[in-house]
Amino acid sequence: MVEGTAEVPGAGAAPADASAGRNTYVDFLRAVSLIVVVLWHWAFTIVIWEDDGPHATNPIGFTTGLWLATWLLQVMPLFFYIGGYAHLTSWTRAQARGVSIWSFTGRRLRQLAVPALSLFAVWLVLGSVLGAVFDLTWVGRAVFLVVSPLWFIAIYLVLVALLPIAIRLHQRFDSIVIVFLAGAALAVDIARFRYDLEWLGMANMLFVWGLCHQLGFFYDRIVALHRRIDWTLLWAGLFGLAGLVFSGLYPGSMVGVPGERSNMAPPSICIVALVAFQAGVVEIIRPAMQRRLARARWQRANELVNRFSMPLFLFHTTGMALHRAVRYAIAGERNEPTSPDLWWWLSRPFAIVGPLLFTLPVIYLFGRQWVRGERSDRGDRGQGARPMRRPLTARR
Repeated sequence: MVEGTAEVPGAGAAPADASAGRNTYVDFLRAVSLIVVVLWHWAFTIVIWEDDGPHATNPIGFTTGLWLATWLLQVMPLFFYIGGYAHLTSWTRAQARGVSIWSFTGRRLRQLAVPALSLFAVWLVLGSVLGAVFDLTWVGRAVFLVVSPLWFIAIYLVLVALLPIAIRLHQRFDSIVIVFLAGAALAVDIARFRYDLEWLGMANMLFVWGLCHQLGFFYDRIVALHRRIDWTLLWAGLFGLAGLVFSGLYPGSMVGVPGERSNMAPPSICIVALVAFQAGVVEIIRPAMQRRLARARWQRANELVNRFSMPLFLFHTTGMALHRAVRYAIAGERNEPTSPDLWWWLSRPFAIVGPLLFTLPVIYLFGRQWVRGERSDRGDRGQGARPMRRPLTARR
């Protein structure tokens, strides 16, 4: 979870809520990234039933040019980027209180692993029972679809477990770590495409997502630099992404499309360009968003969304599965249109309502203990973080 803000010299540092030691803009980005994923799944998941059960697709493959929207809507790189910042600043405060890196890492792992593994175990048992009792051969596929969004939590847990190493490398080698991770990711792609070593692509789960997370360690420095750096990040990422896609080696979509090579499973070097682009975007809009987040109404909304964003993410596919099960039972038709028409697009806002109504009771019954609040945050709070490695020039 995103907690706290680092103390960075200079007037350009992102302001925080002093009473809680929080960076409200970072909290906002964290919550928005999770909400975007939830809304995408609810609105744009198309379920096709085949002989072995349900398969999921999306309108990207059927709508010309829609892949461009994924350059903003694929927000997992942003989530890892923000996560890196949160972990480093929280660790800095914990270290000042005498907490060991191993205790800090263990607590972080428990905070995320317990709810995710509990949900996975419940669906595994439920699927096994339903499949055995009712002889439903497709239940395994259905359970896979429900729990598949947890993949990113598994990768995130690996990165949390590697925090002691990542922080040590950051302290010793600084930005060179980013360069080597990018080089490793590119080398993996070359080996995949040139020598057909597709299995090697799984190494990019560590190199690419590790780079996004490691880049978050530099968040405070990016904030403190001149605004030209924000535009440099944005345009460098955008031009890099465009060059990779239009080279013909990589697909344009940043989400998976059936029948096409994926930029996400496993992640490709395109995600490195994407996180640079998104880091630039969030810095460009930061001053305007911080002014809004300083208003009472925006503050209340930000706090509310942040409290429920992680439980909503954890249980949103459960609510969606329940909603579709009821809808299938009533309508008697399981397949959905694979070529979205005008009516399908106009109905997308309504497609969100059903899963939401089924998800909220699930959160109330099973996820209330993971709704974010003061008690859950208390363990990592301190008197504020110490400055980063060296003084920074105040921006603007």
